[in-house]
Amino acid sequence: MQMKKIIIMADGHGIRWNNYKNIPKHLAEVEGEYLIGRTVRLIHRILPSMDIIITSHDPRYDFPGSRRHEPRNNNYEIDRFTEELIEDNICFLYGDTFYTEDALQLILDTPVDDILFFGNRKSIVAVKIKNAILFNQHCKRVKQLYLSKKLKKCTGWQVYQSFTQQLYGKEIDLSNNFVFVDDQTTDINTPEEYELLRHDRIL
Repeated sequence: MQMKKIIIMADGHGIRWNNYKNIPKHLAEVEGEYLIGRTVRLIHRILPSMDIIITSHDPRYDFPGSRRHEPRNNNYEIDRFTEELIEDNICFLYGDTFYTEDALQLILDTPVDDILFFGNRKSIVAVKIKNAILFNQHCKRVKQLYLSKKLKKCTGWQVYQSFTQQLYGKEIDLSNNFVFVDDQTTDINTPEEYELLRHDRIL
């Protein structure tokens, strides 16, 4: 799969972050770098000419080596997968995730037949898409089920369950179309998670 572009999703509301230190979580500093700027830098180290798009309405997210896109629709969590940017041969990354270089290398190098999810039992940290039509179908299905109150959430996990034909509300089986990147990524959703990451990286 020759990727056309990498999309870093950073247009969330950060409710659990609660404006900690008066900054968005994507602009939290780790080892002297903004979290999202670090991701851009590491991607270019692996793929120097890759087209990187950051989805955000915040002009502070204009980072060298990337371009910012303001999503047309951002009402629900599933809308983070910016519909107008979805096409064949792309990869979605999460702007609030700390990726090691090894994790990004694994994500970017792993071949995909149609759709491939990366993460651990707690979080999805990347989605590679070879078949855009198929991915859109599952996103729309999940959103429709959520709006009709047949689902309590509409996130990447529900898209994964839809794609792998699993029952919603049951324990998720990660044996198909899922690559584990345990211990190589860290989500930053809360101030506590951020401070723990900073502590671990300093030691």
